Amino acid sequence: MNLKDLQYLVAVDEERHFNRAAERCFVSQPTLSGQLKKLEDELGVLLVERNTRQVVMTEVGTAIAQQARRVLTEAKLVREIAQTFHDPMAGELNVGLIPTVAPYLLPHIMPVIRKNYPQMKLWLHEYQTAVLLEKLKRAEIDLLILALPVDTNNFAELDLYSEPFQLAIPATEALAKQPMITLGDLNKREMLLLEEGHCLRGQALDVCFMAGATENSGFHASSLETLRHMVAEGMGMTLMPELALPEKQNRKDSIRYLRFRSPPPSRRIGMLYRKGSYREQAFINLQKLIKDTMKNVLK
Repeated sequence: MNLKDLQYLVAVDEERHFNRAAERCFVSQPTLSGQLKKLEDELGVLLVERNTRQVVMTEVGTAIAQQARRVLTEAKLVREIAQTFHDPMAGELNVGLIPTVAPYLLPHIMPVIRKNYPQMKLWLHEYQTAVLLEKLKRAEIDLLILALPVDTNNFAELDLYSEPFQLAIPATEALAKQPMITLGDLNKREMLLLEEGHCLRGQALDVCFMAGATENSGFHASSLETLRHMVAEGMGMTLMPELALPEKQNRKDSIRYLRFRSPPPSRRIGMLYRKGSYREQAFINLQKLIKDTMKNVLK
């Protein structure tokens, strides 16, 4: 028995499909199936029921897969301890980000991370908050960058930056002619929002509640870029985090981005990691680097 065999078993347990499990483990399907058969022979039990339609875990297979997750987590911690002893800012680091942060933050921080920590190899994972939290809990991801606060006490938290919202509105709207707005300007107006699962949806709803605005219940976008296209087509208005704004704007644009008078509505972006992680010093170093970088970006 080796760790690879346990990884294959966990992949099959979660994917319930040999081809998908093999792709996830970067091996061929025959290799994965063969190694699982060897593991079954070694343990003397049937782990997986195989037929032409589906993969079904046996009761003992499910129990062993659960234990395998714990073994893989502990093995990963062993590697982290050794890595931290040599150089906390070297080696691989799996970082998870939410979709409303990843494409707008990464262009700012990746160059400075590569410059300051060239020995660190980042693997980036983009999921909604609930999925990221589960993957962090399972030690599939080391560090999360997402909107705070998160309703859990299981992880340690580090602040990164506060990001103001601006109102994205069709240029043809009368409100678009104002240089700045207040929350009161949104009273009784209808807003386009993201679909369920995005933490930004909840933050935008909080702003709508404070401003007396309502959401357009007939449409929910899967991304900020979809919302942007809807605004450009004159279908409504929405809130955009400042990093998602285009670098250059001109009078011919079909969208106007309006700042709120102080204090503007905003969201707090930070890091989460497992308490007691041996990579904690690396996370603190990254926090400082990102905070310093974003101070210059979000002036």
